[in-house]
Amino acid sequence: MEPRPRILIIDDEEVVLDSCTQILEGKGFELATAMNGEQGLRLVREFHPDLAFVDLKMPGLSGFDVLNQIREHDPSLVAVVITGYSTIGSAVEAMKSGAYDFLPKPFTPDEFRVITQRGLEKRRLVLETLALRQERDLLQQHFAAIVSHELKAPLGAVQQNLYALGQELSGAFTPEQETRFERMTASIDVLLKLIHSWLRAYSTDLEAIADSFRPLSLAQVIPKAVESVEPHARRKDVKIVTSIEDGLAAVDGDEGTLVEALINLLGNAVKFSRLGGQVRVEASAADGAVQIVVIDQGIGIAAEDLPLVLKALRPGRAGPDGERGSGLGLAITRRIVEAHHGTIAVASEPGKGTTFTIHLPGSGSSRTSQATPDGTGATDP
Repeated sequence: MEPRPRILIIDDEEVVLDSCTQILEGKGFELATAMNGEQGLRLVREFHPDLAFVDLKMPGLSGFDVLNQIREHDPSLVAVVITGYSTIGSAVEAMKSGAYDFLPKPFTPDEFRVITQRGLEKRRLVLETLALRQERDLLQQHFAAIVSHELKAPLGAVQQNLYALGQELSGAFTPEQETRFERMTASIDVLLKLIHSWLRAYSTDLEAIADSFRPLSLAQVIPKAVESVEPHARRKDVKIVTSIEDGLAAVDGDEGTLVEALINLLGNAVKFSRLGGQVRVEASAADGAVQIVVIDQGIGIAAEDLPLVLKALRPGRAGPDGERGSGLGLAITRRIVEAHHGTIAVASEPGKGTTFTIHLPGSGSSRTSQATPDGTGATDP
């Protein structure tokens, strides 16, 4: 037997609470009511509703405050605001803040029943989506484990044997055989690097790096990433320009993975830059956080491809000189940034270049902040 949907009604007018209760009683729902925001939030925690009706105008804690705290407690909880005609504008603002819909007073029983059914259907879809995402994540982790066991070890053995064979037969190859041998070993190297990228993209190790966090200066982290990418940039005659704000606050982080994330971004920028181009990396304070921006003047990316850029399951693209990537580097970067309680966003215009923007909390605040990743579009390493 499936559990009955739970509905919470928060309104300071007793007549509204009574009316809503009478409309829904005997219809297969579990009901709870609250006459103020404080009592309503207590019931959100104890009653665990699927749908909450929230009056915007209440004494004490306002409906907006209640909506914000509901979203923090359970983002999957569907909220519908109840409002008088004079405050419909506020209801629209509440919807922009996360409310699913609004119900103007006075309302008929049929109107209340219809919006109740719509809200519960929305809740069902939200929970179904969350379950599918969890299932997808488990499948991806399982796939990574299979790749590691079934492919990485055998290919590693092939690589080692090829190296030993090359040492034994050094000088015995004809020029044509030497070329074929080098191509073979290079292909094995590419496959092993691709497998490593897959494992990094889905590895659970990144979720535990907070244990190794310590205060880091970006004035030390950024140059290490630049130094790693410089040889690639020189081959394309691309200049990397660095600008780090004086006195910039430290960030709590793991140096190795932060450097890895910046190497991915800078390598991506160089790859999609034209010969003789320029890449800028800037670090500055922004809204109480630390901001890192990587800007290139490369080929950019089409708007329809932007939502997929930071996702692992997408094909790689070729740069202006035919250089290709696996499409995994940016997904790894996104996971590293999220593990540091930060956010990453991407903006791009075809033919004009791409900008990646990372926000990281300053040292001491990262353990209490929560990231809401929302990145859109760019190129891939």
